[in-house]
Amino acid sequence: MEAQNLAIQVNGLRKSYQKLQVLKGVNFHVASGSIFALLGSNGAGKTTTVRILATLLKPDDGTASVNGFDVLSQPARVRESISLTGQFAAVDEILTGRENLVMIAKLRQVENPRRVADDLLGRFGLADAAGRRVSAYSGGMRRRLDIAMSLIGDPPIIFLDEPTTGLDPEARIEVWQVIQNLADSGTTVLLTTQYLEEAEKLADRIAILHEGTIIVSGTLAELRKLLPSAKVEYVERQPTLEEIFLAIVGSDRTHENEKQVQR
Repeated sequence: MEAQNLAIQVNGLRKSYQKLQVLKGVNFHVASGSIFALLGSNGAGKTTTVRILATLLKPDDGTASVNGFDVLSQPARVRESISLTGQFAAVDEILTGRENLVMIAKLRQVENPRRVADDLLGRFGLADAAGRRVSAYSGGMRRRLDIAMSLIGDPPIIFLDEPTTGLDPEARIEVWQVIQNLADSGTTVLLTTQYLEEAEKLADRIAILHEGTIIVSGTLAELRKLLPSAKVEYVERQPTLEEIFLAIVGSDRTHENEKQVQR
């Protein structure tokens, strides 16, 4: 893939904390406008990698560029190109949803902060809850608001560090829809997750980070080819636990949220 089509390039990243080697030579690239999933268990080095790419940490060795800018020599240009959403929603619970968005828009000095806020509230299916305090929001609503806040200023690249941690199944599906819509609109998404299903549903490419190194990388179809062919047996398909859960509690609210987000 040509360099001009790459949003992120990582080569030989290494990082240690005292005697603990966290990254041991990490290599991967992310195509512009795609969803790239960095998959790994707790402690694999996912958050450390994201923090280096967001210029919050300096690597011990290796190189990385984001939106064509080197993370070490051009950190200010990198920060102008990205937004970072961590594992926990960074929202002010005392303020309303609209007030949170307006506050960030003013801090980032964008024009017409109230219009920007209202546009994002509509885009993320939060218009009806705009005047409510965030303390009354559900987990999925808080996460959607958090992602909406991260998009103020239209960054071309967004890092989502385990964005669905702690969310219930319905809220997780809401966030998945938001992430897919981001990529469909041209935003490059680097997603870290420990949920296999999350990576399978969303990612254009997947890299598995294990004990500080990328052990395999590719599309889901490419990764499936690494396994031996399975014996074909015809059996009655059983519903998944997720399908059972949604059927019991009702999925009308989830479908309505997806329609609102897509508007």
